Amino acid sequence: MVFIMSKVKIVIYGLGAIGSLIAKYLVNREWAAIIGAIDVDPNKVGKDIGEVIGVGSLGARVVHDNEAEEFLHKTKPDVVIHTVTTYLDKAFPQLEKCIKAGANVVSTSETLAYPWYRFPELADKLDKMAKEHNVSILGTGVNPGFIFDSLPAFLTAVCVRVDKIHVVRSIDAAKRRYPFQKKYGLSLTPEEFKEKMARGEITAHVGYAESIMLIASMLGIKLDRVIEGQEPVIAEKPMRTQYFEIKPGHVCGIRGFGIGYVGDREFIKLELLAAVERQDYDEVVIEGEPPLKWRNEYGTHGDIATAAMVINAIPKILEAPKGVLTMKDITIPSCKIRI
Repeated sequence: MVFIMSKVKIVIYGLGAIGSLIAKYLVNREWAAIIGAIDVDPNKVGKDIGEVIGVGSLGARVVHDNEAEEFLHKTKPDVVIHTVTTYLDKAFPQLEKCIKAGANVVSTSETLAYPWYRFPELADKLDKMAKEHNVSILGTGVNPGFIFDSLPAFLTAVCVRVDKIHVVRSIDAAKRRYPFQKKYGLSLTPEEFKEKMARGEITAHVGYAESIMLIASMLGIKLDRVIEGQEPVIAEKPMRTQYFEIKPGHVCGIRGFGIGYVGDREFIKLELLAAVERQDYDEVVIEGEPPLKWRNEYGTHGDIATAAMVINAIPKILEAPKGVLTMKDITIPSCKIRI
């Protein structure tokens, strides 16, 4: 256990929807002090963070990304919360600035949850740099970070044998914010969906393989191959959300999957079913001894859960080994009102 006599100094790197939500929750944590934020939005840069997130003045301002390196060296935060981009190659220059300023980093970058899968060379470079500067780097969130990986891995703690893990996350896409609905291709024709996915203009979910590799590392299993894919769910009737009118024959969601194989046998299977009017729930089925089935009938609120995972990982990363970490490398997070 770490006893912290002074507040943890935190900088928020990216004040988008998730970064702003994290900042709002951190304001109410007596152990946390937000000392600054970094963004590129001219409507936010130069303003007090509290004004940007709607909580009143916090006495800390938003600086432009061009000033990030100087700002981080000057303020010397204990932790930087990074909520900018999905892909590690795009995040790397920002993470490098944080590391060289001596700051630990908790990031929502999905590919940083297990960076050796898509970006092994960058992961190794980042790990070496972090160790040289005596800091820790962690990628986490609700998914990857919890539902598709840490949760099922933890549930296997009551098993003496595991034959297969199957996780299903079902989401009513109509209840999600605009960026979620847009990146899942709602209202597009199937052809538009395919073209935009191929060009990277939309991504739907990223991280099936990262979650699979994370589970495998936690269980000590060597996988022979991993596959992942996504296809559109097509509306059979007129549908609508707060942001989109969806015609019959157009996209109302996605059906995504990731499968990790041991030999020719499915060992880990992840399914994401996100579409308008779907029931919200999360389910984990473990075939083994004993068999186990866990189900959350409420579903897990993606934004709040992501913010919570990031915040609750802060105390853990302060006591963790140095270098690039995964959820395997930190002690189990829990809601931290005080530390």
